[in-house]
Amino acid sequence: MSTPAANRDAKDGPSWLSRAWYKFSANKYWCFFKLFNRLRITGAEKTPLTGPLVVVANHTSYLDPPLLGAVVPRQLSFLARDTLFRGPLGWYISSLDAIPIDRDGTGLAGLRSTLTRLKRNGAVVVFPEGTRSEDGQLQPLKPGFLVLVRRGKANIQPIGMAGVIKALPRGRILPRPAKIRVSFGEPITVEQAAALDDESLLALVAERMRAALTAAEQS
Repeated sequence: MSTPAANRDAKDGPSWLSRAWYKFSANKYWCFFKLFNRLRITGAEKTPLTGPLVVVANHTSYLDPPLLGAVVPRQLSFLARDTLFRGPLGWYISSLDAIPIDRDGTGLAGLRSTLTRLKRNGAVVVFPEGTRSEDGQLQPLKPGFLVLVRRGKANIQPIGMAGVIKALPRGRILPRPAKIRVSFGEPITVEQAAALDDESLLALVAERMRAALTAAEQS
């Protein structure tokens, strides 16, 4: 069975059906978080609306991907482990243009697919901590996503999310009505990234993610 995301234009990216389905899903999640978790968003207008974009955010909960889909004013492609692409969940995340990543292999197919999105001026989400934080604090970032930034010539949009770990912590199936706050940090442009070596760029990304997370916690 095909999905809306499978109906892509080879040159221009997602089809109108894919875009409409994504927007419907994003609006659905926005309504849920707004009503159930009293969602508050600050700084979304900072997001570059055109050109390749890598969204980097802290990761504490399974709610993080739908939350980002609800608040970022662009259609996003998410990276997800390949074992999730099975059954109804697999169909659904495929329909939203998720990209399967083989964590036990080289991951080259996922890398190529992600770069393809960026070269089509798309936006992709990366959780650079690599896994969910157990205490809600930002963990050290893994540098692997920098290859996407460099080769995709992408801007970087840091985002901090607070309260999500309380809404759906590890081991819990259903979310709680905890307050959720999202803050968009200052973007890092392609030119700024190009002027820095990987170590300095990683430090700058961590600094802006930490500032965004602090702003979310205090909002």
